[in-house]
Amino acid sequence: MLREVCGENVIVGEGLQAINFGKLLALNESAAWLWKQAQKMGFFTEEDLVKRLCEEYDVTPDEARSDVAAILDDWQRVGVI
Repeated sequence: MLREVCGENVIVGEGLQAINFGKLLALNESAAWLWKQAQKMGFFTEEDLVKRLCEEYDVTPDEARSDVAAILDDWQRVGVI
């Protein structure tokens, strides 16, 4: 779940048993926006997120692809996707 904690966007697990403070993931504004887009889509591909990022922000497809790949790596590393 995406939550705001002390002014920061943070992805955390639900329920007390899911809390692992070593695996909290703070997101910047665009990463939090992408998280919300991914939640809306349910099933998504990297290219889906790249397209949405280009539509919302003033970035090139190559910049967006690099940013999305890094964000997805972070999400996979902490086990949220």
